[in-house]
Amino acid sequence: MTTELRGDDLVLAYQRETVVHGVSVRIRPGVVTALIGPNGSGKSTVLRSLARLHRLEGGRVHVLDTATDGEPDAGAAPSGSPALSARDFARRVTLLSQSRPHPSGLDVRDVVGFGRHPHRRRFAAMGAEDLAAIDRALALTGLEHMQHRPVDQLSGGELQRVWLATCLAQDTGVLLLDEPTNHLDLRYQVETLDLVRELAEDHGTALGVVLHDLAHAAAVADEVVLLEHGRVRAAGAPHEVLTDAHLTEVYGLPIDVDRDPATGALRVHPRGRRISRIPV
Repeated sequence: MTTELRGDDLVLAYQRETVVHGVSVRIRPGVVTALIGPNGSGKSTVLRSLARLHRLEGGRVHVLDTATDGEPDAGAAPSGSPALSARDFARRVTLLSQSRPHPSGLDVRDVVGFGRHPHRRRFAAMGAEDLAAIDRALALTGLEHMQHRPVDQLSGGELQRVWLATCLAQDTGVLLLDEPTNHLDLRYQVETLDLVRELAEDHGTALGVVLHDLAHAAAVADEVVLLEHGRVRAAGAPHEVLTDAHLTEVYGLPIDVDRDPATGALRVHPRGRRISRIPV
């Protein structure tokens, strides 16, 4: 099954303060959609609402089977009450969030195995399909050599990769990632972005990714949604959204955008008061 996740006219609030105002986002199979914007723009809140972890004040979230005429097979009403059960939803959509528990007394493989819970009956032992999914997730994230290490002994970056592997073991059609390169060194930042592209291009996964690094968004995304104060400022292909005008206005400092003459890749250059054209 190829799965699309769609949020239409989302209105989201914390307590009584509305922080997202009528935002619409489509997370489509084989496409990487990056949500960018300054701190407080609503990126992570939108992502959490798509994962059914933040109550909707208005709008609707749909899970669609794109093989059946594009009609939704389930959704959430404005009240947030789901048509899919939590287990069925977790078989279709998973989220790598910024806030995650720090497990103790477990090894890496145990934690990655948590991703198989939506696919297993209660108290059932791991089957061949579960074990294969765990092996695949460990291989994709480069964790095979440390699968038996206690997670208590891992660095923050290593633990980040373990939680990413847990999401991959869940084997869903939609993968939502909130700052997936956070805490990672340069090598694993690049490998994580490569993995995001591989999942989209080779496996048809629908990926929604919150990113602060604009260079990462330019490199990995097929579509970019730029948020400002809980509203969509611009949406489209990276070259349409990552422009001098859009970024300078939204981020509140001079930003130049050009292309690498060798590769054609977009380059973003913020300018500070004392530092000129920092490449990001």
